[in-house]
Amino acid sequence: MRIPVGRHTPRQSDARWRGAAAVLAGALPSLAFPAPSLWWFAYVALVPWLLLVRSAGSARRAALDGWLGGVGFMLAVHHWLLPSLNVFIVVLAGLLGLLWAPWGILVRATLGCGPSVPRALTAVAVVPSGWLVVELVRSWQGLGGPWGLLGASQWEVAPALRLMSVGGVWLVSLLVVAVNTAVVLCVALPPVRIAMVSVLVVCALTTGAVWMWAPHMERDGRIRVAVVQPGVIENGDVRFARSEALTRALAGQHVDLVVWGESSVGQDLAARPDLAARIAALSKDLGADILVNVDARRSDKPGIFKSSVLVGPRGPTGQRYDKMRLVPFGEYVPARSLLGWATSVGKAAGEDRQRGTTPVVMTLPDAVRVGPLVCFESAFPDMSRHLVRGGAQLLIAQSSTSTFQDTWAPAQHASLAALRAAETGRPAVHATLTGISAVYGPDGGRIGAWLPTSASTSAVYDVPLATGTTPYVRLGDWAVYSALAALALFCAAEGARALRKPAPGPPAPPARTAHGSPARPAR
Repeated sequence: MRIPVGRHTPRQSDARWRGAAAVLAGALPSLAFPAPSLWWFAYVALVPWLLLVRSAGSARRAALDGWLGGVGFMLAVHHWLLPSLNVFIVVLAGLLGLLWAPWGILVRATLGCGPSVPRALTAVAVVPSGWLVVELVRSWQGLGGPWGLLGASQWEVAPALRLMSVGGVWLVSLLVVAVNTAVVLCVALPPVRIAMVSVLVVCALTTGAVWMWAPHMERDGRIRVAVVQPGVIENGDVRFARSEALTRALAGQHVDLVVWGESSVGQDLAARPDLAARIAALSKDLGADILVNVDARRSDKPGIFKSSVLVGPRGPTGQRYDKMRLVPFGEYVPARSLLGWATSVGKAAGEDRQRGTTPVVMTLPDAVRVGPLVCFESAFPDMSRHLVRGGAQLLIAQSSTSTFQDTWAPAQHASLAALRAAETGRPAVHATLTGISAVYGPDGGRIGAWLPTSASTSAVYDVPLATGTTPYVRLGDWAVYSALAALALFCAAEGARALRKPAPGPPAPPARTAHGSPARPAR
């Protein structure tokens, strides 16, 4: 039978609808993140995607559903990058979405089986572990970093923040996916419903127990931190003058530290002693050091650096941190010889920034030690953990999201400091040029009001300091290692089961009639 040109078979149409459904289902979890911040939705947001993948007729179809869902998720969580990357964001989403293809096969293998309670319990452990491995791989800085980790959607939920102090954001991602998996099994397989309800109860009780009994950090004094947010000002000299005026207005408020946002100074202070002198004069008038961020070509080494520089009454103190993890395409173009064309279709970096080599813990005049981070470095759990292990009492992230001012990006970025505070038991300051600026206490709870993207202002926060070591700082990424171990055991068990399965015997020869010809099957 010939199919008319331009017409599609029912099977082709079904495949297209299924593909569209996979993309849409993968995009749903983005609603749990800021700005919508429907944090509760995260615990069921994966259910449509999981049900779809579970129903795949083959492993190949499950991999395709996983890939398309991953594309939808990456596009939804990073849609605000469209003005900068243009069509290249679709290419990136397509490449990163491939990470979910093996996860789709894993979902079908564990959720698509018969109604066995042991198999269902295995799925509750293995499916979240597979998801966490995807998050781990895409958290590599070269692939864009750990933006949009599912556990990060719980940044304002106190019990989840307590879980982060034990196992980092990774542990909360495991919990969220485990709950989604148990809900899917409750819906799809009635014979295991009682077991899955029990799993949900155990998850709730465990979270409550951690919330009540995980160690609290002891409060140890306070520090008054001022955040200066000049607002959207394109001209660097005008922006510097506005920051200067806002800082001068803080006189008499007895601040201990003033923080300016990322790229608040556009020229190297060693090459512009006049700018250094103006900042030093502000420091002298306020009686507090000022942490600025210099985005400029350095005079003592080649290349452009983004650097946190501490300035006191006598000028730069010599304490400087050069940003180590750069934003792909925003601050450098990976494999520029191959991908340099991205600069012609979006706002990719025309010249690569240079990387710093080591984290730095700075000491203020009152002996308080601060650990600076720049821009999306606040998304990396390991960076803040290493700073606290190095003695940091206060985490400071200097940022600027002016390119994405009217999108979800400022709120998403501001929420990350809450995670880092909860994980490390140290307060965190998120200071931006254009908003949203925010401050969080040692438990990840918000201190004071956010400075919105519409504000050109400064604000002073009384920030409590804390001592003690959280389990996450002490033990590190044990949740990740546990997930890897669970996957390894599952793969080993599946491999052993495949080896024990008897090989199919040779097909029986066809029966023959008395005349020696093969018998025909009855009709």
